[in-house]
Amino acid sequence: MSAPVRQDKFRIEGMDCASCAQKIDTAVRRLGNKISDVTVSVTKGTMTVTHKGIEADAIMEQLKKLGYQSRYMGENQTPARPEPETEPHRCSGAHDHEHSHEGHDHGAQQHGLHVHATGKIKEAPVLHMHDHGEAEDGRPWWQQGKARLTMAAGAALMAAYIAGHFLPQYALYIFSAAMLVGLVPIARRALAGARFGTPFSIETLMTIAAIGALIIGAVEEAAMVVFLFLIGEMLEGVAARRARNSIRGLADLVPKTARAEENGRIVERDAADLAIGTIIQVRPGDRIAADGEVLSGNSAVNEAPVTGESTPKNKEAGDKVFAGTINSDAVLRVRVTATAQNNTIARIIAQVEEAQESKAPTERFIDRFSVWYTPAVMILAALVAIIPPLVAGSSWDEWIYKGLAILLIGCPCALVISTPAAIAAGLSSGARRGLLMKGGAVLESAGHVTAAAFDKTGTLTEGKPVVTDIIAFTHSEADILRFAAAVEQGSSHPLALAILKAAQTRNIALPQVHDGAALGGKGVTGTVEGKAVLLASPKAVAAKTTLTNSEKQRIAALNDQGKTVSLLMIGDELAGGIAMRDEPREDARQGIKTLQTQGIRTIMLTGDNRRTAEAIGRDLGMEVHAEMMPEDKRRIVDKLKTQKQIIAKIGDGINDAPALAAADLGIAIGGGTDVALETADAAIMHGRVTDVANMIALSRATMANIKQNITLAIGLKLVFLITTIAGITGLWPAILADTGATVLVTANAMRLLRWKP
Repeated sequence: MSAPVRQDKFRIEGMDCASCAQKIDTAVRRLGNKISDVTVSVTKGTMTVTHKGIEADAIMEQLKKLGYQSRYMGENQTPARPEPETEPHRCSGAHDHEHSHEGHDHGAQQHGLHVHATGKIKEAPVLHMHDHGEAEDGRPWWQQGKARLTMAAGAALMAAYIAGHFLPQYALYIFSAAMLVGLVPIARRALAGARFGTPFSIETLMTIAAIGALIIGAVEEAAMVVFLFLIGEMLEGVAARRARNSIRGLADLVPKTARAEENGRIVERDAADLAIGTIIQVRPGDRIAADGEVLSGNSAVNEAPVTGESTPKNKEAGDKVFAGTINSDAVLRVRVTATAQNNTIARIIAQVEEAQESKAPTERFIDRFSVWYTPAVMILAALVAIIPPLVAGSSWDEWIYKGLAILLIGCPCALVISTPAAIAAGLSSGARRGLLMKGGAVLESAGHVTAAAFDKTGTLTEGKPVVTDIIAFTHSEADILRFAAAVEQGSSHPLALAILKAAQTRNIALPQVHDGAALGGKGVTGTVEGKAVLLASPKAVAAKTTLTNSEKQRIAALNDQGKTVSLLMIGDELAGGIAMRDEPREDARQGIKTLQTQGIRTIMLTGDNRRTAEAIGRDLGMEVHAEMMPEDKRRIVDKLKTQKQIIAKIGDGINDAPALAAADLGIAIGGGTDVALETADAAIMHGRVTDVANMIALSRATMANIKQNITLAIGLKLVFLITTIAGITGLWPAILADTGATVLVTANAMRLLRWKP
């Protein structure tokens, strides 16, 4: 009987770039055919191995030979869908990155779910599958292995300069010893990489250059080069951890304890242990400890930590609240609807971590390019070192020195990290502002959008009608609203709710209604203050009384504005009417205007009647396609694509699946937290139309940052390549071309963490 398939997860210390992940992936796969898949996540600093019967100790020993310390995090008994690829290797599972929403099985995808490990290894602790610690092992950066090695190499170099000053005749040996302090660990990693399938690594280039410098007597420079290389690696690690922890800081928003109701009393409970259905009390000023539904209380809640929405929202019985948000005014009683492992904050963290591993097209190109780049650099360096002495009789020492410098200039770190650093920072920055994108490909494609197609109801509009006009024929506006609201009492129809809310807003006291009844498809009737009252459609009222031309014109004008009119009869007299419409969101006009300013064509695709849709379209200043079935919406999207338009389809994430699937970019908006997190390619958490433009602006800022990074990485290398061949610069400026570029590129990418709409 074959061994069962298992998934083991490991935390890896010191894995800070794409080339590290590639070496780890290659080495672990060489453990044998029992390994069926390896997924390495630079962003999370983790590795997941799917296998049949490989001991976790053997995997960790393989990593140790490669120069990486690791920690076992646990076993997932039922392997879930593999995480998206992080490096240029083929996974055993198929990864379909096309925009497909139909037949999307979210249950199988385990979006945002935290799987508890149940396996054991010796006495290793079984940990949560998402580890949100400060660093890989909880230590600050200066206590990490790379930092300790860098400080040791720096101390050795300083001691060498002091000793060399007093003992110049032994300077060669003194600086050689200082160089070996840093070079030996680098060389060991280079040898291990070559042994386990990665011969053309950054450590290989560094080792060859340092040994070559030692052979030609440039030991002082070689020692400095090794030290500068270690500084670059250390700074790269610090930056990687900063990016890695930027989104995980969201986890700190959730309080550690909650006030739970148990047997008639309040007890403190760990927030992580709250079960679904538990009732908790949230005092003013407290953070809400879990996702839930308000049972009682009325208070403003600051949702900025989760959605980025700056204005607190009023919450009352029946409303949803999110973990990590802040209660402002009064005590709320909340029934827990999601465990700590699956609350909004945890799912955002999981979503963004997963998204950061989905490569953008630019990143995939850089990865493919870097595979050929390093061997090409080694060949170029060899040609520079050999051809001039052989052909022109030049000095061997001079041209070998230049060849070694070219090896250092050619280190690919800055180029390889230029794109993923910016992508990770952009995704994290967006998530902190309520803009969720599922991967680098989505982040990149958003910036190329040329047309945005919106649903109307619930996307451009609030999704519920409001009273816009009160028509007074023979009675006052206050009386018309009072009588209309009276006969609508107890009704749950959207138009009735709009009338009742308007009366409540105006503080109108409602009289009692007697003999109230609904007239199917026509309206409602009843007796109010001893008078027969009818609130019905113009057609139903016209069957009971004659409408004058001016009354008909008034009603027609309102209908032309996309408004629904209900007429009110009191006794046998036409008293007036009430006009209602599903109004645009407060920010919709500004959002559409901003998109148009960005050069993006805006289109409304709706199944609503043409008159209403065109009225809303005129208000917002956008193109309208109305009375459309879902297949019609897809047809429009396909037609736009044949016109070379790059389409973003914005909707609630539930309806219009064909159009969402057909679009280049599907964005969920206004459909609730579950939809926002698990539907479409991207999601806008707080449902503002302006955030569509913000998402596009973030994408463009990220792509501009990537172009800057690539220009920095390649530009510095070209400059130092020319100056090296010309004899102007030598070994230590050459390593600065790589180390300096890596630091500049990473620092430039981190600027995106401060991006604001």
